[in-house]
Amino acid sequence: MVQSILSEEIQHFINEKINADVTKLALQKNPFPEVEWSLILQQVAAKQKAKSKLPTWFKTQNIYYPSKIAVEQTSSEKTAEYKASLVSGDHLIDLTGGFGIDDYYFSKRLKHVIHCEINEELSQIVSHNFEQLKSKNIECITGDSYQILKNLNQKFDWIYIDPSRRNEAKGKVFMLKDCMPNVPENLNFYFDYAANIMIKTAPILDIAAGLSELKSVKAIHIIAVENEVKELLWILEKDYVQQIKIHTLNILKEKREEFNYNYQSENRTNYNLPKKYLFEPNAAIMKSGGFDVIPAVFNLEKLHKNSHLYTSENKIDFPGRVFEMQSYFDYNKANLKQFLENKKANITTRNFPETVENIRKKWKISDGGDAYCFFTTDMNNNKIVLLCKKLK
Repeated sequence: MVQSILSEEIQHFINEKINADVTKLALQKNPFPEVEWSLILQQVAAKQKAKSKLPTWFKTQNIYYPSKIAVEQTSSEKTAEYKASLVSGDHLIDLTGGFGIDDYYFSKRLKHVIHCEINEELSQIVSHNFEQLKSKNIECITGDSYQILKNLNQKFDWIYIDPSRRNEAKGKVFMLKDCMPNVPENLNFYFDYAANIMIKTAPILDIAAGLSELKSVKAIHIIAVENEVKELLWILEKDYVQQIKIHTLNILKEKREEFNYNYQSENRTNYNLPKKYLFEPNAAIMKSGGFDVIPAVFNLEKLHKNSHLYTSENKIDFPGRVFEMQSYFDYNKANLKQFLENKKANITTRNFPETVENIRKKWKISDGGDAYCFFTTDMNNNKIVLLCKKLK
């Protein structure tokens, strides 16, 4: 079936329909009755998704896509390139190969990469795609990664793992022990074959929870793309017992915002009422929980212990959004009627009892415009509204 999809006629059709509405396309008659229409439509939908997320794959001829969902769930090229910058040496084995985006970038940094995949069809697809991408130093092996590692019985510079949640774990608190493979249970086994392990997890995993299950954690990297956290990377080094380093990265179109600090380092926080400028940390920093490190590093003051908004009389280069304060006032009926009712504004809530949706509905505030409003709590536990102009 893969070969049928890769025929010149069908590939031409897929490329021709790359901007089509797939739901409408599905209502049309299949011009290739020898191949299931759903499979062709799947290729169109998946390649559409790959256009911005996987531009190298999108531009390469004769790539076969497993499904649109698989493309949605895989690493982006931006995050894969960053992961590759963290490894060194000669040999890496990926125990959960998937669509192989990470391995493609690992192969640019190391001499030899092994892609393990338990799904035989996916393994064959990835092997085919690596040939199209001219990646000659990646070896694809089908089967259970635990057994593959045991059978190979060789030392690697790195083991890479992207565990997936078991179906029966849906709805529960995200724990690594509920994933496949069970990393906490197999950790000693993995360290027999590599001194360095990189684990990728979804942003839903709580950092404290992850640390309670893992040992020898050297660093945690929190990666956001356009201010949306995409993944956490856990760097483990055999027998490591020293300070854990937190790295936050927000990949933007024209630059990168990086902020690093030591986990659970002691910092004194000063509080104050809103001043001329307001600072909101990016999503990667928010996920990291390093709220009390920011004031010391950037010489800022915090509005409230739980508000995670910062202020200063000085404008600074800051990893997040920066606003100039226009005015602020107590949250009450009279003030809202005067300043915001029936107006247009961008609304954010931080440490505030009402949702953005409720605030908009109650005061008839439409979305958009140049005004930015923060509904929050100040150092005296008063509910306040900040009216701001966005600078960055």
